[in-house]
Amino acid sequence: MYHYTESGLDNIWLENGYTKRRTPYGVATAVQDVDGLFKVIGRTLALKGHLTGAEFRFLRKRLGLSQARFATLIGKTEQAVALWERKGNVPETDGRLLCAIYLEAEDGNLGLKGYLERIAELDRKEKEKFVFHDTDKGWLVAA
Repeated sequence: MYHYTESGLDNIWLENGYTKRRTPYGVATAVQDVDGLFKVIGRTLALKGHLTGAEFRFLRKRLGLSQARFATLIGKTEQAVALWERKGNVPETDGRLLCAIYLEAEDGNLGLKGYLERIAELDRKEKEKFVFHDTDKGWLVAA
């Protein structure tokens, strides 16, 4: 068995699917089909329930989201996401949301992520300055 820590997770072990060989620099391990392995790790984590900080980070990175981008999607701060990942205290609702987004993305459906992106965009627009102009035809948005 090979303890596969290269994933950033300390609880992943491989029964097979890897080869070891000696190099001038020591023993090297090559894992076959890393993308396939990461997909099955991700799906397993997303279906398991409560996530550790490292598991949360793994799924977020698999989605290609920075801490800042994920925080924006769910209405949290980047510092909050960083703290969850570092300390491992992931709020259950935020962890479940990440799992749902991950499972949808793996199935090729980005519906939930798309909705969250639209809501985040609306939140940003709420903070914009709106200027209106009174005309003979009534109030209009100023150009």
